[in-house]
Amino acid sequence: MIETAVYDTKPYDREYLARTAGAERISWRFHDLRLNAETAHDASGAQAVCVFVNDQADRACLKELSALDVKLIALRCAGHNNVDLVAAREFSLVVVRVPAYSPHAVAEHTFGLLLTLNRKIHRAYNRVRELNFSLSGLVGFDIRGKTVGIIGTGKIGRIAAQIFRGFEANVIAHDPFPESDWAKAHGIHYTDLDTLLAASDILSLHLPLSPDTLHLLNAQTIARTKPGVFIVNTSRGKLIDITALIAALKSGHIGGVALDVYEEEEGIFFQDLSGQVLLDDELSHLLVFPNVLITAHQAFLTQEALSEIARVTTEDIITLGTREPFLAGTTL
Repeated sequence: MIETAVYDTKPYDREYLARTAGAERISWRFHDLRLNAETAHDASGAQAVCVFVNDQADRACLKELSALDVKLIALRCAGHNNVDLVAAREFSLVVVRVPAYSPHAVAEHTFGLLLTLNRKIHRAYNRVRELNFSLSGLVGFDIRGKTVGIIGTGKIGRIAAQIFRGFEANVIAHDPFPESDWAKAHGIHYTDLDTLLAASDILSLHLPLSPDTLHLLNAQTIARTKPGVFIVNTSRGKLIDITALIAALKSGHIGGVALDVYEEEEGIFFQDLSGQVLLDDELSHLLVFPNVLITAHQAFLTQEALSEIARVTTEDIITLGTREPFLAGTTL
């Protein structure tokens, strides 16, 4: 049995991991708390730890895990910006992830957010529940004919672009590694970032977080966007400078914002804080705007995605856990 400490677990994590083929070869130790340097001691006796997006596997944490003789860090997500890969290599810790659990889930949620925000479906739902059938203030726009800028054309970005094309939108894209054959096949045109920002009625972000993409949308780049632009982000919260975003919402430059991620979501998202005072002033400010829609990092949350995350994570733990020795220093 491979002893595995699973951090930041929710009921669906326990359900899907426990019932996945091969799970009987793993001794799961589920923890509700998040992994960091202070909680790493709870992995004592484990060969592997399994973490999610808001766990913090920084150098101090990885040093502690290494001292506990943990050999494997299994991310049940695609992003890995919360893991210090240099330190992992230094401490001979193997790091694995789930690179593509369900790109359709995230791309479809992207479009769902946009439709809900644009057509005010959330506001209409609440009105009708109160027997208010007025249509005042619920005017949206057709997506057909609008220019949509896709920033990042990995698996998710390409699917999102194809969905927009299905609605007969004009789709342009920017990526440092363009997929030219795919773009040609779907009538999508690559362009430079400045041109995309200036031309797009809708911006959809599909990028990993890196030093190059940190605050990609900031005061300067937002100023170059088209007045009234709608922005959708289902990738990483820190792609957007929230202070600059709020300023552009206040000025009316931005027409609408739909977020499934937030720059400082750690300690907030995935928690039930109802009945408490939200101490994050910027998030509180965002929630006041009628043209802002926020979901709590749920774009991945489909049956298909959870099954794939559990399958890949379980296989990674079993495969690496039965080799002697572990693949020291192997990363993503």
